Amino acid sequence: MKRDEFLECMAWGGTGVVYGLTSSGLVGRSLADASAVPLSAATRTFVQISDSHIGFNGKANDDVVATFQQAIDKINALPVAPEFVIHTGDLTHLSKPNQLDTVKQMLGTIKTGAFYAVPGEHDVINDNGDQFFKLFGRGSSDRWFSFDAAGVHSLALTNVVGITKGGILGRDQLEWARADLAKQSSDTPIAIMAHIPLYAVYPDWGWTTDDQSELLDMLRRFDSVTVLNGHIHQVLSKTDGKITFYTAASTAFPQPAPGSAPKPGPLAVPAGDLAKLLGIRTVSIVEGSHQIAVVDESLAKQN
Repeated sequence: MKRDEFLECMAWGGTGVVYGLTSSGLVGRSLADASAVPLSAATRTFVQISDSHIGFNGKANDDVVATFQQAIDKINALPVAPEFVIHTGDLTHLSKPNQLDTVKQMLGTIKTGAFYAVPGEHDVINDNGDQFFKLFGRGSSDRWFSFDAAGVHSLALTNVVGITKGGILGRDQLEWARADLAKQSSDTPIAIMAHIPLYAVYPDWGWTTDDQSELLDMLRRFDSVTVLNGHIHQVLSKTDGKITFYTAASTAFPQPAPGSAPKPGPLAVPAGDLAKLLGIRTVSIVEGSHQIAVVDESLAKQN
């Protein structure tokens, strides 16, 4: 797909977008729209953060710890404490013990009911993620898992081990997902979390998962599926039937828009613009209405 064709079918959400689940599917509105879904005590929420890259130091961001702390502060200031927080990978930059320890301590300060993480390719350097799963996994052999919280059934997947370009789920994980999803009724809201996008964002840069189609076929019988990924450090969304895909902003640095540079990588921007391109994502389920809202909020200070 050519870059201009790609951008025609993708939606940028740099200023933040609310998505409400209606009988006809997900409908997006700008955060500036007064009709955006409000949060209240009756709203069940969870938060996605991604690509903190603790250990990175370069022109794109010389203090990723500080911007990650800003993201944590945003979460702790939410009017409704999230039931859980999911980090969708690249917690660290080089998966060194001191980097893993720093991010573990910082994540422990988040006010939430539970914390989950899936690895990014930067978290599995040299050891296929052994250190990562020891600190953030749910068991020595549980490199993927599911859980029920905030009104949704969530699958936390690993698609970064053994990759050469695009992501890979692998036969064992796909069969596990098939068995797990078979236990759920078609009206159960499903959330899928993985690091590398589970659709073809931009295959030339490896921004896709090679065996994603088999997983997506399993998901088509469900009334509502939300897929949350990181990796590309920018907010994009796409809808395919009843499956809606969202990629998340990083808390560390942006990357170029697909096809706009010779290759992906940390993108240096004017210092005053950096916080506008970093952020967190809140996903909310309003009790009794079966409405899902996805809100992307930048780290820039509000006026």
